[in-house]
Amino acid sequence: MATKKPLETELYAPIKRLFEGQGYEVKGEIGAADVVAVRGTEDPIIIELKTSFSLSLFHQAVERQGISDIVYIAVPRGTGKPFQKALKNNKTLCRRLGLGLISVRLKDNFVEIHLDPAPYKPRQIARKKTRLLREFANRVGDPNSGGATRQGLMTAYRQAALLCLHHLHQNGPTKAALVAKTAQIENARRLMADNHYGWFERVQTGIYALTPNGKNAIKTYAADITTMQETIAARPVEQETPS
Repeated sequence: MATKKPLETELYAPIKRLFEGQGYEVKGEIGAADVVAVRGTEDPIIIELKTSFSLSLFHQAVERQGISDIVYIAVPRGTGKPFQKALKNNKTLCRRLGLGLISVRLKDNFVEIHLDPAPYKPRQIARKKTRLLREFANRVGDPNSGGATRQGLMTAYRQAALLCLHHLHQNGPTKAALVAKTAQIENARRLMADNHYGWFERVQTGIYALTPNGKNAIKTYAADITTMQETIAARPVEQETPS
């Protein structure tokens, strides 16, 4: 038997009861607002109701912020991991937009306020910014189209591995220190030792060669290697500053 889809009107009574318990007078469908709660001379509280999270719900709530700074969105409370993930993600979005978030468990009309409206104060994570800028600086050229899927993206790490791969293909088994110097990959030893792609094998202490997978990768990534070499060759040579 199919589960009955909840109605927006089912959210109204539990929410009305909650705010009335806090001394508000609550009325539905005032102007464009689904719910308005007023207490004395305080700013009105506006609550937008929807049967699920949606972009249109956020559009409506943001528009209501032109009337009051205290705007909530309210949805039925779901069950399981999908709802918990949606709740977490939309709570983050609400925080950024300065919106409040309410859920209503319809089976017993339990109302939970997950977030109150408040001005958003951006907090940048320095570690993530550093990682992003390092990847940008180390990426050779611009091998990926914006919007491409994550699988198979050409990262700076993969490019470094390919430069090591090319060096070993051209020169045979080589000391890691020489690969690092010639290919200009500072972490060549660690990269080949970690062998993330299965392309390298250590044949003697500090000396690396290609595995069968590595030899196949030379063919697979031939065009990428050529493009990288051309990009590197086209870079302007840095002039040493006289001391």
